[in-house]
Amino acid sequence: WSVRPLLTAVRIAKGQVDPKTEPYKSMILVAPDHIESGTGRLLDTQTAADQRAISGKYIFAKGDIVYSKIRPYLRKAILAKFDGLCSADMYPLRTATDVAAGYMLAVILGQRFSKYAESVSVRSGMPKINRAELAEYYFALPPTKSEQEAIAEALNDVDNLLESLEQLIAKKRHLKKGAMQELLTGKKRLPGFGNGKLMWKHTEVGISPEDWAAVRLSEVAEKITVGFVGSMAHLFRTQGVPLLRGQNVLPHKLNLNEMKYISIETHKQWKKSSLNPGDIVMVRVGYPGTSCVIPPNFGPVNAASLVVVRPSWHKLDAKYLCYVLNSDFGKNQIDSYLIGGAQQVLNTNTAAMFSFLLPPSKDEQTAIATVLCEMDAEITAIEEKLTKARQLKQGMMQDLLNGKIRLV
Repeated sequence: WSVRPLLTAVRIAKGQVDPKTEPYKSMILVAPDHIESGTGRLLDTQTAADQRAISGKYIFAKGDIVYSKIRPYLRKAILAKFDGLCSADMYPLRTATDVAAGYMLAVILGQRFSKYAESVSVRSGMPKINRAELAEYYFALPPTKSEQEAIAEALNDVDNLLESLEQLIAKKRHLKKGAMQELLTGKKRLPGFGNGKLMWKHTEVGISPEDWAAVRLSEVAEKITVGFVGSMAHLFRTQGVPLLRGQNVLPHKLNLNEMKYISIETHKQWKKSSLNPGDIVMVRVGYPGTSCVIPPNFGPVNAASLVVVRPSWHKLDAKYLCYVLNSDFGKNQIDSYLIGGAQQVLNTNTAAMFSFLLPPSKDEQTAIATVLCEMDAEITAIEEKLTKARQLKQGMMQDLLNGKIRLV
């Protein structure tokens, strides 16, 4: 392999054109915010006329690399599939005849170049890499164009896998959203529930099956309270009783990465906010209303500045309620209740007012929650595959771009 300066492998276009005149105003204009960070994907295509561009732009050709020189830590670059224009915040890079464009895109999106670009860009107020700094960067180049193309193709195959997994996740989330809208409103009944003849009625939260009820949270909860509010940093311990805070609550699950602890003595003093398995915790500030259920065998545990709901066990399935709270319907209703200015807060009084549709039996609530839980589990499994595939790509890029793995 040879070690070459970057600007011997690519040439930066010079000169600008007027996007207000033809043929330029009818060409696609690419700006940094049209490119996805780190993936090499173009997210949006609009002409210069559509974007009402007036200042000078650079021309690029199909097969050129278009690289955003501002905020290089975002790693924004594409391999152009058409002739077009790019903003002055971008460099159109045309590869030398002995260099594969796909390989150079991998170099530019790679960790080593990105770290270099970040390090030199911090010299100015707006992070930006200039031509002189690009000229100082050296990289390793395989001896033949065919080997460069093989590396680019291998990485492109992984990119295609990543994109297919992302599309599958988006599809599954869309299906789940539709299922929630139908199941949580009774528009669709699961087998074994309902008499098969749907009769409807009007309620304060919309149309519902005749045998469902519109209830307030206060009607189906044994307790609605708030976790400890106030100065508590001096009470934190390196171990002891877990203390859940807003950042620990995600939709339907706990985030245990930023856990704080309190002593068993403090936990006993804060009896009001002591949590039991099956309790629901709701975020008060930040993403108000975001909710999850305390899982079995998780305790003792306490809550700080969270709304704590203890459902009446014979009336309400906690997971069912969480799906309602985390749905678009739930978020919109909670948003309408919030108090405060810049820092909006969910309090216990407004939480108690939350109204929703409730199936007549707890068994039906549990069945609905189970279906949605299974859909969540399927999405989580695909997300884990996606995470592993991204890690695989990072490792492949490092090994392929420095020659540790040879493909030809």
